Amino acid sequence: MKESFAHQAYTKLSAAYAKAIDTKPLNAFYDRPAVKSLVGSLGGRHILDAGCGTGAYTQWLLQEGARVVALDANEAMLAHARDRIGDKAEFVQANLEEPMPFLQSSSFDGILSALTITYCNDLLPVFTEFSRVLKPQGWLVFSTEHPFFAYRNNNLQSYYETQELHIPWKGFSVEVVMDSYYHSLSAITEALSSSGFLIERIIEPYPAKEFEATDPKGYEKLMKFPLFLFVRAIRR
Repeated sequence: MKESFAHQAYTKLSAAYAKAIDTKPLNAFYDRPAVKSLVGSLGGRHILDAGCGTGAYTQWLLQEGARVVALDANEAMLAHARDRIGDKAEFVQANLEEPMPFLQSSSFDGILSALTITYCNDLLPVFTEFSRVLKPQGWLVFSTEHPFFAYRNNNLQSYYETQELHIPWKGFSVEVVMDSYYHSLSAITEALSSSGFLIERIIEPYPAKEFEATDPKGYEKLMKFPLFLFVRAIRR
């Protein structure tokens, strides 16, 4: 397995990430409410948590009655997920940019991938592999940095070009330079369509009200301009 693009940053901040992920406003009161609103019924379903991090979504999926395979490219993050979940889920170290032959074709009812595809350069093989492991009519729900925010906030010279970003992060009490990729909206939607998905919904939600009490300035910004983009797509 090749090292993920953001490997060094996530290794460095894994402990702080695990400690903060349940209460950090962008995750707890912005990303998670929106993702959960797109998922639907989970009881008895076989779900892939693709980019599980320290296991927050894995835990929720299990609580909702799903059977879960959780994978992540970073062993330090996976170690925290295992500490959190124990043996209730199957954990696998894997890079989404590579094929996943260990996952059986047409074996999952759904895939949840929160804030993960931004670390993948070419989205077509990622979504193609997601399509392969999903059952017909299986769903994919993912969140990612909003292209309009990323283009504006990083002063990019080309909206259309997929390009590397190297952004200082201070939000988890450990300063790192986070490596990721910028993708235009059409890069995301065309990769989905070309890999056999039909987009059901794209949402740009407001933050949950709890966000305001924790971070009033951040809440005000998100009420005016989105930071993340949320997508639900169905395998045709």
